[in-house]
Amino acid sequence: MSTGISRSWLLGGWCATVAVLVAATVALGADTSTSVLLLVLGVTPAVIMMLVGGTTAPTVAEILHAVETKTRP
Repeated sequence: MSTGISRSWLLGGWCATVAVLVAATVALGADTSTSVLLLVLGVTPAVIMMLVGGTTAPTVAEILHAVETKTRP
């Protein structure tokens, strides 16, 4: 079931949830600093996901090949 969820849908849902939570804190009369802190804490993981999402981790073969290419004197 999770194969039908794309990264953009997940990110959009995350941001929508954060927006609803921030709107609820404003509606309940929380301080502005509390709402801003909640917004920053909620958006930070999504931003990191976008920045890191395109990179792939090196495979074991790539790591070992990098070690084997050292020349000996």
